[in-house]
Amino acid sequence: MAVNTNKRTAIKHIRDGIKSQYRKDSCCAICGTENELELHHYVTVGQLLKQYSTERGIPIGTDEQVLAMRDQFYKDHWYELVEYTVTLCNAHHKRLHDIYGPEPLMSTASKQEAWVKIQHEKFNKKGEPASTTKSTSLFSSVRIKK
Repeated sequence: MAVNTNKRTAIKHIRDGIKSQYRKDSCCAICGTENELELHHYVTVGQLLKQYSTERGIPIGTDEQVLAMRDQFYKDHWYELVEYTVTLCNAHHKRLHDIYGPEPLMSTASKQEAWVKIQHEKFNKKGEPASTTKSTSLFSSVRIKK
């Protein structure tokens, strides 16, 4: 294999090896839509990988190095990689990243989780019965049936 000259390549190897284990829900955690769903990691995979490799002195500069360490990385960070995630529609996922940045700091994970919960509550005002009408804005009063 070629030398890994792009930091995204290491992350791609990590994601490719575990994505079959991802637990994506059937609807957005905020609005309930079933369209354009994406999995969001509260803990940014790239930052987690960098921290892991730095703390342990594990080189990840080549494809071979990443592939050699990834099974242990999965074992050590299963929770962050597979369980501490949320399913969002593309619009809400983009909105979250507009607020927290393209690679949110790991220290913002609980704030992101709280933001999702607050947006869900705003979207589903007072737990009223939801309609099947699709919303045209992120936080309109129109609700989607779950």
